[in-house]
Amino acid sequence: MSVASSTANSGTITADQLDAFLLPGADIIDARSEGEYTLDFIPGAVNHPVLNNEERARVGTINKEVSPFAAKRMGAALVSRRIADMLEQHFADKPRDWAPLVYCWRGGKRSGSLTLVLRQIGFRAVQLEGGYKAYRARVASELNELPKRFNYVTICGCTGTGKTALLHALRDVGAQVIDLEGLANHKGSLLGESVTAPQPSQKRFDSLLWAQLRSLDPSRPVFVESESKRIGLVQMPDAMREKMAAGQCVWLDVPVAARVTHLRGEYEHFVADPALLMKKLAPLKALRGGEKIGEWQALANADAVDPLVESLLVDHYDPLYTTAIKRNYPNLSTAFQLHMNSLTPRALADGAVALRQHFGG
Repeated sequence: MSVASSTANSGTITADQLDAFLLPGADIIDARSEGEYTLDFIPGAVNHPVLNNEERARVGTINKEVSPFAAKRMGAALVSRRIADMLEQHFADKPRDWAPLVYCWRGGKRSGSLTLVLRQIGFRAVQLEGGYKAYRARVASELNELPKRFNYVTICGCTGTGKTALLHALRDVGAQVIDLEGLANHKGSLLGESVTAPQPSQKRFDSLLWAQLRSLDPSRPVFVESESKRIGLVQMPDAMREKMAAGQCVWLDVPVAARVTHLRGEYEHFVADPALLMKKLAPLKALRGGEKIGEWQALANADAVDPLVESLLVDHYDPLYTTAIKRNYPNLSTAFQLHMNSLTPRALADGAVALRQHFGG
């Protein structure tokens, strides 16, 4: 029997009863369009649109330009065909006691239609009251309090000191970690935008963070990387940022040469295309002046990547970071000092072990 079968008799659940469907073995069907699903979805949900993007737009146009009755008539035909396809192509092998959760935008006609058909067949499908909007309201509310349950150890260090790599090494040795930049798909600086995929929406970032926080043990420390409020286009909850600022810190000290080597690997696309790098640096002219931008341009033109990166670190990023970190993390003066001469996998693993030994967990 499905893990969620005990909730299936009533035919509906509220967002507060969602936890049974967030466990392994549960099935969640997102009946919204693929466009809505892309922006955010309940953890573990699989998209089976009862109206796709184009169909949803057509029904909306008919509703506005003709009448709600005409729109419902068209929508019913489209939804019926979609559900028939699902039954034949996706749900044909489901057992009799299958108990999926079904939701749409507001818990209305789309999820209601699919839930009704599934229950008429004999499946124990349930509908989420209030749909995605109710789930989103729960996430937004809980992110005001959930982050406060944990004690964070914030890894601080200037650009290129391998903070994210150290977080991954900590995860490998069994520590609890939240990789905020990984969730945000952004490295947290002017050059941090991913070249392979866009950032998630704010709602998607919130869902990912909410799900990860729910999986952690509050009795153990949680290692995170120092971040400003914004990570690219998304921002972390105020409750988490404030709890991080009040917690313990690690200061990561790495020689400039090792940092340059590390950054060459992190930003290979800029190493291969210095012109792209200079285009990204153009907004810094107001802060660093035309003369400094000219120096960086000359280094880029000469393909002098290492001197260019070192100058960016020493003349721009280090002063900027140290000013911000002292303002945002008042406990920095008592931070645990971790000195690493290199950022090789072995050095990172040794550093991770040292941190676990010092902070426990």
